Amino acid sequence: MGKTLSNQTVNAASLFLVATPIGNLADISSRALQVLAEAAWIAAEDTRHSKHLLQHYAITTRVLAYHQHNEARQTPILIDRLHQGQSIALVSDAGTPLVSDPGYRLVRAALQDDIRVVPVPGACAAIAALSASGLPTDRFVFEGFPPARQGSRLNFLKALSAEQRTLVFYVSCHRLLDTLQDMLAVFGGARQAVVARELTKAFETIRKARLDDLVDWVRGDPNQQRGEMVVLIEGASEHGDQDQEHVAKLLTVLVDELPLKQAAIIASRLTGLNKNDLYKQALGLNNNKR
Repeated sequence: MGKTLSNQTVNAASLFLVATPIGNLADISSRALQVLAEAAWIAAEDTRHSKHLLQHYAITTRVLAYHQHNEARQTPILIDRLHQGQSIALVSDAGTPLVSDPGYRLVRAALQDDIRVVPVPGACAAIAALSASGLPTDRFVFEGFPPARQGSRLNFLKALSAEQRTLVFYVSCHRLLDTLQDMLAVFGGARQAVVARELTKAFETIRKARLDDLVDWVRGDPNQQRGEMVVLIEGASEHGDQDQEHVAKLLTVLVDELPLKQAAIIASRLTGLNKNDLYKQALGLNNNKR
């Protein structure tokens, strides 16, 4: 019999969802290390990436690939192994499995077959960033990765413009500036926002500022466009932040017909909002048209 872990033994036919470090290898629990060492198999999103962690802790458990390109094929194979009594530990490249990572199909199939699914909690970039953001943490919504194409991304963000909970996103470093500029255009420059970069790593940076200032900061420092990113946006005020979607539509029409400065002045008169904030928002809209 394996050692008891919260009334579950590692050698039982269970699917363990094991959180791994998001950067600093010391950020892993002793329970997670025990599960990884004693499971029959480790199903990893990227076997090459996971082997660095396993080698660091001298874990020799057999590893197989389980990622978005093979999960349809691999899921029934893993379920069959679980039915044979073999325990499996599922890990992603970093952090908690299934949070913007593969694994949902496997968990759903395991539960449908009455196979025990055991979470082994630990690091999660979204939660780590939220805890250090200085934004409200009592209510938040995780939106994963925004769409890669700008048109889809703008529509995606507009649908969230009135959301009052803190918004949490994962953003590719290659699209960080473009995404922040789109957020500026949709949410307005006055919203508080945070870029949390390279969490737990040597160049960890957590920057909180108005969205317009944050865009300027990222644009002015290419080093901030490297690494793993979490972006957080303050939720809309209870009164709707002057209906940001309406303001964005108004500015879009004005920018199409007038110089930016004049468009901002007119929008300020119509909405009562600060003309400098509206100018920066109009500038973001104008840049996105190019």
